[in-house]
Amino acid sequence: MPENASEVTAAGIARLAGVGRAAVSNWRRRHADFPKPVGGTDTSPAFALSEVESWLRAQGKLAEVPLRERVWQRAESHPVGTAAALRQAGAVCLLVRERPAGAPELEGAAAEDAVRELFERHFGGRFALGTPLDAELLRGAAGLAAGMGPRQAYEFLLGRYLDANPRQYTLTPPAPAELMAALAGPARTVLDPACGTGTLLRAVEAPHEVYGQEADPDLAALAALRLALHADPAAVVRVAGGDSLRADAFPGLAADAVLCHPPFNERNWGHEELAYDPRWEYGFPARTESELAWVQHCLARVREGGTVVLLMPPAAASRRSGRRIRADLLRRGTLRAVVALPAGAAPPYGIPLHLWVLRRPDGGTAASPHLLLVDTAGAQDTAPGGEKVPWQTVRATVLDAWQSFDRHGTTEERPGVSRALKVIDLLDDDVDLAPARHLPPPAAGGGAAELVGVRDRLALTLLRTAELAPAPAGAAEPARWPLTTVGELARAGALVLRAGGTGGARPGEGPAVLTEHDVLGGGAPSGTLPEVPTAEEPVLTREGDVVVPVLGRGPAARVVDAATAGAALGRNLHLLRPDPAALDPWFLAGFLRGTANNRQASSYASTATRLDVRRLQVPRLPLSEQRRYGERFRTMAAFEEALRLAGQLGEQLVQGLYDGLTDGTVRPE
Repeated sequence: MPENASEVTAAGIARLAGVGRAAVSNWRRRHADFPKPVGGTDTSPAFALSEVESWLRAQGKLAEVPLRERVWQRAESHPVGTAAALRQAGAVCLLVRERPAGAPELEGAAAEDAVRELFERHFGGRFALGTPLDAELLRGAAGLAAGMGPRQAYEFLLGRYLDANPRQYTLTPPAPAELMAALAGPARTVLDPACGTGTLLRAVEAPHEVYGQEADPDLAALAALRLALHADPAAVVRVAGGDSLRADAFPGLAADAVLCHPPFNERNWGHEELAYDPRWEYGFPARTESELAWVQHCLARVREGGTVVLLMPPAAASRRSGRRIRADLLRRGTLRAVVALPAGAAPPYGIPLHLWVLRRPDGGTAASPHLLLVDTAGAQDTAPGGEKVPWQTVRATVLDAWQSFDRHGTTEERPGVSRALKVIDLLDDDVDLAPARHLPPPAAGGGAAELVGVRDRLALTLLRTAELAPAPAGAAEPARWPLTTVGELARAGALVLRAGGTGGARPGEGPAVLTEHDVLGGGAPSGTLPEVPTAEEPVLTREGDVVVPVLGRGPAARVVDAATAGAALGRNLHLLRPDPAALDPWFLAGFLRGTANNRQASSYASTATRLDVRRLQVPRLPLSEQRRYGERFRTMAAFEEALRLAGQLGEQLVQGLYDGLTDGTVRPE
């Protein structure tokens, strides 16, 4: 094998053939002519991509390797490393954007010279392009950029790289990034001193100058390419590598806005060597207060009157070691708002993070006597279909409160949600800025009248559950039906089997996504298509489809109704589309939920159980008999939904009564 030949793992082979990893393992065992490993390890072998392609094509399992997969496999197995290969691919994407008519046809030395010249012109020696340049990778990236668009092609490759290294980087999701950019407002010059892949800077609308710094050199180079592709060609884009606290790349910058998601809980942030740094205008941070060091660094790089928005851990609002700095930020009117986000907004996902909004004093404006406190944790209770974070609700709540406060210096108090609190009331021994500790509790369930309505709805729902409760049945011997499997039904054409994925259209243009959580919780489609469009089309549901989760959360199957039809099928879901002339969907869904059926079709691993949908069994029954069973299963599904609603209403009523009795809005009588 030549040194730079592309290699592919078992997971990559599964992607190429559109099958699961288990199928690739079976092929290796059953076919003596399956390509032999050329690298990797015993537990994760690597195979020559060309040999794998030939074998799959000979077996009729592959018509053609998609270009995007070919380019990604080339980059993933490149001898200079994946990150360096993506720098080369990103440079080609930039070349295609600048020279759309000529770049794809460039060959040999001309292509390499053009890529080197462009990389040097854009990044001026701040990052290495990586050598040797790979002619095949350059050609493939040019073709991909010409087909998908330069920005989309690079986003696809970068997304694959980040997905393959989920624990290596802490990234800011797009939704909180967009909220932070909206809080900062319009800005001609914007900085992110811990920019990661540049998500926060991308969220700012049409800046003229973009500055970023990232400690990880590989990530800094990838962010620089991403931002160069995203920004207007006339905009200035400067991204540097290095630690912003120890080696600030932009010491003279006075940006209009600074956005930052700093690293949390760092002890080795430079406490000793930076003791007399002029940036500590509000106090020298303790060793345990690295986040307050980042706050002051951001303030030092924003112009007077400019806005700083940081994503912060909740402990930074209340740790005693930081109380003096927090107090000075309040006294001088610099800290303007603290916003508590719901848990799951950004990594680490188990913690309800905070947003801090600050404004550098301009000397001519009096310090604000109020601090805005917003708590959006309650928005999670209204999330549709069990959505983890209802971002539309969170965004509207935060921006409504902030814009009113920013214009008038105060805002209408919303119990449990938002309040403009006098700074003097916060300057005690703790200077605790956690919003939940200062907001008045919301009215219990909307008040006593609202609780009466909840009770009435609960009573009606309980009546409905009693009507739908299955009648007791006498004992019977287990049935001895002839059985078939989902796989056999698919081969016979009685149903179509499709797997969910991440294919999609541009953000905002595609359908909602039916997620695994929606299926298990009985909710409406709550997911969204990925931010980066791909060449893959999403699998869209139709009325009468049966959707099955495959990650072993217990037996589950859902029949798609008219309200859910048209949603895209999410990850870890399989769709079964029965032929109505051969299979009743409710009959199919009901038997797929059998505990014994799921047990025999599951594979057990050390960490999770995965369902092999093809192995699920269904009785061979006439269509008329299927419909008889299907009607019973349909009634049971309605009973299950009524029980779920009754549980939700019961919890709401009980908590509302507790809250009302304890805050005095409901009397014991």
